[in-house]
Amino acid sequence: MQYRTPVYNIRCKQDICNNQKTTVRAVLYNSNTSVYLFSRKPGDFIMSVVDRRILKTQEAIKKAFIELMSETNFDHITIQDIADRANVGRRTVYHHYLDKFDLLDKLIEEHISELGRLCETAAELSFIDANLIWFEYFEQNYSFFSMMLASKGALSFRSRFLSFVIEELKGEVDISRGTNQGLSGDIIVKFFGAAIVGIVESYFTDEIHRSPEFVAEQLGILLERNF
Repeated sequence: MQYRTPVYNIRCKQDICNNQKTTVRAVLYNSNTSVYLFSRKPGDFIMSVVDRRILKTQEAIKKAFIELMSETNFDHITIQDIADRANVGRRTVYHHYLDKFDLLDKLIEEHISELGRLCETAAELSFIDANLIWFEYFEQNYSFFSMMLASKGALSFRSRFLSFVIEELKGEVDISRGTNQGLSGDIIVKFFGAAIVGIVESYFTDEIHRSPEFVAEQLGILLERNF
């Protein structure tokens, strides 16, 4: 999040734990709220505490938007609908998002980015274990993914999700040996990318009546055999 207000050094206080000074910087953007950024030394920020009211408002807006998208067509949703459902004013919604398209784009980017972060943390794990981490995240955000993958109005998410999966697979494919020797790397990643997205989509549309652990394991086994 960006703030136009400049950052001012407020004070330095002693860090009792390691006998080092910690610089405290604060951004005051109205009379009641502030954001504190702590650093061990100039330019080395280690913590950012954003006003909880801002985060709470953003979460309410996102939750309201997801609920509305599960109930009606995206084209019919207005900013006033979102504001009413989130119990905030229209100006508050516009303060955080340009319009409903910007809100949708930021929601998608937020989850795609988090999936990418999970991939990085699971880089050394097997496909089975990595898939379990993914499906845990899917379950934690079930309302978002089920709405996005089941809704006809969320084709943009499916397209971006597919592109993301394909990019992740590119680093795994090996056509120099094994079962994929001599095959096209592009065809392999697009084939398995579409398969993965299709399985995830079927899971959220209840076409696969299995536990997330079972689906993750089965998908992982298939990937282990081909990558």
